[in-house]
Amino acid sequence: MPASKKIQASIKRSSWIRKMFEEGDARRKKFGAENIFDFSLGNPNLEPPEKFKQIIKDLANNSDTGSHAYMPNAGFVETRQAVADYLKKNNDHRPFSPNDIVMTVGAGGALNVVLKTILNPGEEVIIPSPYFVEYNFYLDNHQGIPVIINTEPDFSLDLNAIEEAVTEKTRAVLINSPNNPTGKVYTEDVINELGRLLVDCSRKFNRTIYLISDEPYRKIVYDGINVPSIFNAYNESFIVTSFSKDLSLPGERIGYAAVNPDISDKEIISSGMVLCNRILGYVNAPAFMQRAVSALLEESVDIEVYRNKRDLLCDGLAACGYEFIKPQGAFYLFPKTPIEDDAAFTSALQEENILTVPGSGFGGPGYIRIAYCVDDRTIEKALPLFEKVIKKYI
Repeated sequence: MPASKKIQASIKRSSWIRKMFEEGDARRKKFGAENIFDFSLGNPNLEPPEKFKQIIKDLANNSDTGSHAYMPNAGFVETRQAVADYLKKNNDHRPFSPNDIVMTVGAGGALNVVLKTILNPGEEVIIPSPYFVEYNFYLDNHQGIPVIINTEPDFSLDLNAIEEAVTEKTRAVLINSPNNPTGKVYTEDVINELGRLLVDCSRKFNRTIYLISDEPYRKIVYDGINVPSIFNAYNESFIVTSFSKDLSLPGERIGYAAVNPDISDKEIISSGMVLCNRILGYVNAPAFMQRAVSALLEESVDIEVYRNKRDLLCDGLAACGYEFIKPQGAFYLFPKTPIEDDAAFTSALQEENILTVPGSGFGGPGYIRIAYCVDDRTIEKALPLFEKVIKKYI
């Protein structure tokens, strides 16, 4: 048998996103790249800021001894200090220190580090849906159990549903804002209410319930929207993030996990995260990228470009008859499908060489996800085909 039964089962239910991306490759070879409209993968199409390129050149020319040597498993102290100073500035000057930061191999690495640190076998993590379904595999890595709950019709957090889902086995609530796939940003009032709810639930069950926020899209927000701080709302909290989206560096695999400075048992939690970063096989985040991003914490790609893409797509699809909630952040649109079977509608779009992902792949049946981090020409040329397909059903 070529692979374990568990992995074979996981392959069968693995990411729709990758399946569609691979379908895109096959169609590009068959029909030509210019005739394929691939909205399947959240792969930023903007180049990193010019400052990043200059920093990379400077680092490459640095001849200091030990520039590429091992460092503490948590990352370079100077990089973690830079991140701590950045978080302090953006979280009401909370007393972050380098010991509150672990540099990681992307946000996925950060989330695995946190989950391995806090989870006992069989403990539950509550996840509002729609959600990034790789979370299921990450939890399985550490013998955790996902508890999927619905959100409100506008994709806001349903606090009543969260409260009802909490049990004596609940270890954490995992949120993602701005959200993939909906683009929803949870409001400060809702985050503060969630913090109060988790305080009450922790007391009720006499155990710490953590709040984890996955925030790789934090800087990609529109129309003056603010992404509130979970650190200011709840002490027992972690943020995991990366520089993949706001700096257009997904292939560099660099991010970090940050623990609230006021978390209970901070010393053992922080030590556990450092240990887990090592024993999960990451050892440490890439040295070159750690040095680069420490000087780029205030930088991002031009978010206005993504806003224009959002508006171009939203205006065009609304005129065709698609129903959706306009995203407040990230670079995804999550419109309803005109038929119940979202996979079938995705297939109908695919026949016109439009590649999207069924909402079922994110725990949101009856929708599709459109990643609009593509060039404007792709959006413009695809819009008549989006219209052609939906008119078959309305």
